[in-house]
Amino acid sequence: MLLVLFKRFISKISGDRPSADGSAASPEETIVQIRQGDEQLRAVFIAQYEPYILKVTSRFCKRYIDPIQNEEYSVALIAFNEAIEGFNEAAGRSFLGFAETVIRRRLIDFVRKEQRHAQSLPYSAYDREDDDELISNPIETTQALQKHEQDRVKEERKQEIQTFAALLGQYGISFSDLADQAPKHADTRGMLFAIGKLAASDPLLYNPILEKGRLPVAELAGQAGVSRKTIERNRKYIMALVLLLLGEYPYLRAYITHTDAPQVSLATRAQSSKEVKL
Repeated sequence: MLLVLFKRFISKISGDRPSADGSAASPEETIVQIRQGDEQLRAVFIAQYEPYILKVTSRFCKRYIDPIQNEEYSVALIAFNEAIEGFNEAAGRSFLGFAETVIRRRLIDFVRKEQRHAQSLPYSAYDREDDDELISNPIETTQALQKHEQDRVKEERKQEIQTFAALLGQYGISFSDLADQAPKHADTRGMLFAIGKLAASDPLLYNPILEKGRLPVAELAGQAGVSRKTIERNRKYIMALVLLLLGEYPYLRAYITHTDAPQVSLATRAQSSKEVKL
């Protein structure tokens, strides 16, 4: 209905009318004449640019727009008329570029209000034009930044893994060794992680590892309250934990941090697990 009324308004006062000097005036020049009170020229101007308005609307909606049946077209027509009123020739922009921006904004508002179209709003609807008439899309920009951040994290994680693997190699440890020795039971993993944290917190326990590549089995077993056999059986695993906790490896550390592990003494844990073999 909105479209029909607007079309009737145009048809009543429009007609083919040449410019005063017989030459075609630019859109910007025509806007100046319209603002001087020439309403007939306004109707002629809008009718002249109906194909342009239809093109902008169809491109926005990503589908063909029927000027008679689709309400989006009436919204675009009114937006074009609004652009005539709001255009500032002193800004240095072309009128058609400004009109397209206004049309897109009004169509965005219209589509958002129509719940049935809530899932069909195209990315192009969020295009923005700057003062240099360059089009940018905040959604695409955000996605590009997110993709860049994901790639950065992926590369940093890769570098971190390579660096840690090289460090382990200096101590005769490989990732395959750790995979073979990784405990299968959650309580055992918690126990070994607690032992690793204990060793990484005491210079008397971690200095022999860093300086000589030797795990102080007796000292660590005594402080942890577990048997030497438990320490010796999991020597490489514990050493890797210590090196990981002492180094700057935030991505890898996230995989082994057991913040939900019960905070019980190592001796109690060892007794309750009955020295589970790995």
